[in-house]
Amino acid sequence: MPRKTRQIKVGNVTVGGGAPVSVQSMCNTDTRDVPATLTQIRALADAGCEIVRCAVPDREAAEALRAICAESPLPLIADIHFDYQLALTALAGGVDGLRINPGNIGERWKVQEVVKACAGRGVPIRIGVNGGSLEKELLAKYGHPTAEAMVESALGHVRILEDLGFDQIKVSLKASDIRRTVEAYRQLAAQVDYPLHIGITEAGTTWSGTIKSAIGLGTLLYDGIGDTLRVSLTGDPVEEVRVGWEILKSLELRERGPVFVSCPTCGRCQIDLIPIAEEVERRLHDLPKKITVAVMGCVVNGPGEAREADVGIAGGKGQGLLFRHGEVVRKVPQAELADALVEEARRLAETDQG
Repeated sequence: MPRKTRQIKVGNVTVGGGAPVSVQSMCNTDTRDVPATLTQIRALADAGCEIVRCAVPDREAAEALRAICAESPLPLIADIHFDYQLALTALAGGVDGLRINPGNIGERWKVQEVVKACAGRGVPIRIGVNGGSLEKELLAKYGHPTAEAMVESALGHVRILEDLGFDQIKVSLKASDIRRTVEAYRQLAAQVDYPLHIGITEAGTTWSGTIKSAIGLGTLLYDGIGDTLRVSLTGDPVEEVRVGWEILKSLELRERGPVFVSCPTCGRCQIDLIPIAEEVERRLHDLPKKITVAVMGCVVNGPGEAREADVGIAGGKGQGLLFRHGEVVRKVPQAELADALVEEARRLAETDQG
């Protein structure tokens, strides 16, 4: 059962309150390099990213956001630490959200200036607690960054904003290990109704980070926790978006692009299935329509899975059957199977059927 939360807007994207779980990423370009940052934002948008974040380490980066916001196809969040003036500059430049921890900004009047500017522009604030940068007093109290310490940090930041009459808030509690992250989100979800941005921070490379993120985010989403997500990978941020969508698709929370079914192969397989499956997935990953594509290798499970899919192949000896909506279209030689399946999938995606 999805957790009931308040609803906020990040640009034109609704977060929380029953809205679909949105997919985010963060640019790894130098924000001061406007052309490079916009090029990456456009690539992220093409991959299905719905909200993008940019680091704001200094005033030059903050000032560059004006030009970026003017041309960005996505709502843009400024990621800021410590300096309230960077937040004010980013807001003046037109950002759609801030990631900022009010307890790190300094005197109350500085936080008040940021809150006033956000309220006047209808811009929400994400409180982003990270296990690697907790307050010294909490580390002294708990000994290390426990889930309880992360929750206490988040609640402290929330109180600062609430005391200033600001409630356009979302919260994240990220650690690099799954158990601590999941426990922290579960604890906080039981105490506040603000929308939650979920993620496993510093999850790792594309391979290992995908696995950690799928387990951690999948656990939370299955429990109904999470209103927007970012998969954090050491690599191309476009891959973060693709992984995020696959997680949501696997849980049937969102629909975008093909759902792939392929067999693991065994001694019964009489075609070279692995390169066929990899080629089909690579060539169809950008297909926006949701269709199920099956790449199966033998006569045991192959025909059944291919028949249940929208399009599929079931391998035989040096050839395979091409299926569409449960019906055999034709026999295809092994060398032509990938082309035939890709063409059939794209043809189907262009129609209103399936």
